Amino acid sequence: MKKFLVITFVTLLFLSGCNTSRANDSSIPIELAAFNSLTNEEKALIPASPKDSVVKKIAVNDEIKHLIDKDYDKDEIYSITFNNTETESLGKLIVFVDLDKETVVGKGFSNQ
Repeated sequence: MKKFLVITFVTLLFLSGCNTSRANDSSIPIELAAFNSLTNEEKALIPASPKDSVVKKIAVNDEIKHLIDKDYDKDEIYSITFNNTETESLGKLIVFVDLDKETVVGKGFSNQ
């Protein structure tokens, strides 16, 4: 009987550990959410992988307000800057994502 209880306890412990680790696997990485919002032409600018990007939480300021949805009312936002996407006339491709890490609220090019 003790052996059955130990096996049951270990099995429950294992299953509960599996369930909690899978809960975070359902959302896609923020870089891929940003990449999926791009047009085919914009995607063609990315020479390697969408993971080759810089993700920052930044303050919404006058410098970027014109690039994001006019109804976005939060003070902070994520910027995803894709490396090696600059052209002679444009800066790096940048996508702005809400703090929920899923909703794209703007995009454009930055010379920074």
